[in-house]
Order: sequence, then C-alpha cells, then structure tokens
Amino acid sequence: MIYKIIPTVIAKSEFELDSIVKRLHPHFDSMHLDIMDGIFVNNKSNWFDDIVLYPGRNYEVHLMVDDPERWVHLSFNNFEKIIVNYERVKDPFKLIESVKKKNQKIGFSLNPGTSILEIISLMGKLDTILLLTVEPGSYGAKFVPEVVEKVRLLRTIYGGDIEVDGGMNPETIRLCKENGANLFAVGSYIQRNNDLVKAKAELEAALL
Repeated sequence: MIYKIIPTVIAKSEFELDSIVKRLHPHFDSMHLDIMDGIFVNNKSNWFDDIVLYPGRNYEVHLMVDDPERWVHLSFNNFEKIIVNYERVKDPFKLIESVKKKNQKIGFSLNPGTSILEIISLMGKLDTILLLTVEPGSYGAKFVPEVVEKVRLLRTIYGGDIEVDGGMNPETIRLCKENGANLFAVGSYIQRNNDLVKAKAELEAALL
C-alpha cells in the first residue's frame, strides 16, 4: 500500500494558482486541484478555461461541479487522475469509460452524507474513491469524525486507493490511515503554514 500526502490547491485567479503551484513544486511530487463552479458548492475555484501546470509532477483534479459530464471533456488532459463528485453524475458507467478512453485514472468522491453503498456496483471500475471528511467548498471546514467509520467499512470491500480530503492534520491523518485510507489531500494545514518543510515532515510522520 502506497501512502501519500497530496496538497490541495484552491485558487480564485490564474495568478494565485500559479503562485501556489510554484510554492509547492519543490516539496511535493503530486498536487490536487479543486474545481468549484459556485453551483454544486457555494465557492468558486480554478474554473479558468486553461489551467497551465508545471511539468514533472502528478496532478489530480477534483470536479466539485454541477455538470461533471460537461467538465470532464474540458482541458484536463494533463491531469493523471480525474475525481468527480458522484452526487451529480448522470451516467456513472459512461463517465468512467470516457475518462479511461483518454488513458486517465478515474475516481468518485462522496460527500459526508453519501453512503458508500451507492457506488458499490462501480467500485471495480474506479482507481480511487475519495471520501470528503468535511462539508465541501472551502479550506478550513470542520472535520466530520463519523466519516472515519465510512473509511473503515470501505476498506473491507474495496482494494483500491482510498483518499480522504478535508480537515487533514497529523492527528486526523493518523486516524484515517489506521482505518484504511492511504491518500491524504491536505489543504489549509499546508497552505497556511509558512514552513513547508516542517509541515510536510509533520504530516509524513503521521504515516509512520
């Protein structure tokens, strides 16, 4: 099992996106970009027509949007993995197939209140299942401890990557890891820390 810390990027402008990615680039080999359209969640982030990324890193995009089928076919060809909030997917099997045809990995994300049973028939086709451990939409939201049990139950029936996103810090990462998660999307703990080397070391220590 591969365990990894993946910093989350939320930006309100192309300049801010570029600044954040440039800051993270020397320290992390993967990044997680949240696309928010202001409809599925209240906030907007990274909704620009053309996202330019630095080469030499792995990028995944999380589409927290109202019409994911339309967004999937926009300019995300330079992303290794596309993660879509399941709650707005109209035809999940068709969406999975369309992403895999582009030789990209596909994941579904579930809000805290969405049962893992809703996607049980899809699990064999997914590379990642992302469980949101906060109500989605912004940095710094409160961790929902009930999701930890959802992580544990999911690991009993799913052998792929289980990613958790929201309220991640050394304590919550350790708790989620102990219950079966292996990928950890981290937002405010990294973005609001002036010492990235120290923040990364503290987070990775929680995985030992």
